[in-house]
Amino acid sequence: MASRPKARVLKLARGRAKKVSSVRRDRQLVEQGRAVLAAESAAIARVALDDAFAEAVRWILGCKGRVVVTGMGKPGFVAQKISATLASTGTPSLYVHPAEAAHGDLGRIAKDDVVLALSNSGETEEILRLLPALRKIGARVVAVTRDRSTPLSRGADLVLAIGDVAEACPMGLAPTASTAVLLAVGDALAMTVLGARPFDREEYALLHPGGKLGRGLMKVSELMRGAEANPVVREDQPLSAAVAVMTETAGRPGATSVVDAAGKLVGIFTDGDLRRLVEHGETDFARPVSSAMGRNPRTVRPGALLVDAARILRQARVDQVPVVDDEDRPVGLLDVQDLLAARIL
Repeated sequence: MASRPKARVLKLARGRAKKVSSVRRDRQLVEQGRAVLAAESAAIARVALDDAFAEAVRWILGCKGRVVVTGMGKPGFVAQKISATLASTGTPSLYVHPAEAAHGDLGRIAKDDVVLALSNSGETEEILRLLPALRKIGARVVAVTRDRSTPLSRGADLVLAIGDVAEACPMGLAPTASTAVLLAVGDALAMTVLGARPFDREEYALLHPGGKLGRGLMKVSELMRGAEANPVVREDQPLSAAVAVMTETAGRPGATSVVDAAGKLVGIFTDGDLRRLVEHGETDFARPVSSAMGRNPRTVRPGALLVDAARILRQARVDQVPVVDDEDRPVGLLDVQDLLAARIL
């Protein structure tokens, strides 16, 4: 019987040893991950941008065609991202696979284009094979590579040297720190170009209509119910007229703006107001809507951002808000259901 307690003690000891061992392994894994981040951030920090960078920015700003970005293997994926960043921030751009370019896709490149060629080693055969043809086409080539002595550098018109980058791979082989540097330099180019040309929030939203960023930059005028879909009644009209307008207006909004004789907003009447009247037995629908409307309603301008308008609806805990012009005349109605459908809320 005495052996049973001893067995339990041994089992508990083994369990604690396994737990300690697991914690140590986890710490080692975390440290390895941190080492990769440190290596990549250090490699980026060592990049010394010079006058060639400024010249590349000027070339892109003055480009009458497109910025064509190319790269093979892992740099190819980086090239696709750089091209996408340029295009989404107002610089026409496309990615061309260097192997496909050698089989006809060179036709995508024209003499007014600027080509960004990414290769850490500067010896990528698929890219080097394109240089004579690019020279004949007349496109200018910017090499983003290790140094100015690589074969790619010698065949390019301009070189952005990233330096001799030690990979974060334990074997020193897999492109890691070098691709991080290529991406960072590409982002630096794109953002510097963006800061040097007129490109406002509206243009950015135009290029991002389907994403959260674009939706967040949409204006109230793009979503409000305007013209015939904008319900409006005069304050001296009977409640029955307000109910009829809310019922008969396209989309059956749950509210109507109320205006004075000059057409200026003086209140709002909602489904909630109607329900409360009925609950209290106040069913005289011949009386003027001004006797039951909500006064001093929250309003927004057509040029306001939808995200700001949505914030007003949330804070006021209302489902509709009138959209007014500079003279306080209702030109639209913003409904919470439309905000939900557009995924603004």
